[in-house]
Amino acid sequence: MFVFRLDNHSGVPPYLQLVQQVRQAVLLGFLQPGDRLPLIREVVEDLAINPNTVAKAYRQMEQEHLVTGRPGQGTFVTEQQSAAMSPSTYTSLRRGLATWLSRAYAAGLDEQAVDALFTSVHHQTRNEDVA
Repeated sequence: MFVFRLDNHSGVPPYLQLVQQVRQAVLLGFLQPGDRLPLIREVVEDLAINPNTVAKAYRQMEQEHLVTGRPGQGTFVTEQQSAAMSPSTYTSLRRGLATWLSRAYAAGLDEQAVDALFTSVHHQTRNEDVA
């Protein structure tokens, strides 16, 4: 079963953290169409957060067509338009990123600097691909 986690120091609202985790899990193939998300009350108990926060996240995911609610049954991952990443591609990219991170930390960068560098290159690369 899928398990949510919260980072209270991220600055990202809890409901958005939940949405982002499902998006990423679907993209990476950890959640498949038809998989059931934990019930709202289960998430509330596990994370000790307000039920309205979890309900807001689930509504957001439904609006994005990531999930669909089935009354009396739960919330389920929907069929996605784009296919999930293959396990071999995921493994290769993860290894490359882990190597890059190790080099960045060995060069003396702290977490904040690594995040800033990654974000900068990410945005630059996306803008080049769009142009």
